Amino acid sequence: MKLRILISSIGFAATMVSTGVFASDEQHPQLAVGLAVDQQLSVVVELDESYRFIIGNQGTAFDYIAMRGEFDTNEPITWYAGVGAWGEWEDGFGLRVPLGLNYQVSQNLQMYGQIQPELDMHKGWELGIGGAISAKYHF
Repeated sequence: MKLRILISSIGFAATMVSTGVFASDEQHPQLAVGLAVDQQLSVVVELDESYRFIIGNQGTAFDYIAMRGEFDTNEPITWYAGVGAWGEWEDGFGLRVPLGLNYQVSQNLQMYGQIQPELDMHKGWELGIGGAISAKYHF
C-alpha cells in the first residue's frame, strides 16, 4: 500500500511539473506512445522527449531524461542519460539511472535500448542493474 502511494505521488508530481512547463510554452508538447520490456511487458508514454512514464505487469517507473547527445556518424543513433524511480506491485522500489541509445527507424517510429543501475530501497539498500527495450511512435 505504501509503495502504491509513493509511486502515485511521484507520478502526480511529475505530471504537475511537466504541465506547468508545457503551459508556458506556445508549442504543443511532443507525445510518444509505445510498448517496452521494462517492468516486464509495459506501456511507455513520453512527453517532450524528457519525461518517460512506464507502467507494466511487474510495476511502474518514471524517468527524466536529463542529457542527450549524438555520435559523429551518419547513422540515426543518439545517446541519453537520466534519473528515475521505479516500484514493483508486490515489493521493491527505488531509484535508477537510465543510460541508453535511441535509433530513429522512420520519421515517427523510434526504438531505444537502455541499461539502468538501480538502488533498491525496500528492506535495506541493494544495488542492481536492469534494462529495457522499446519501440515508440511519435505523434
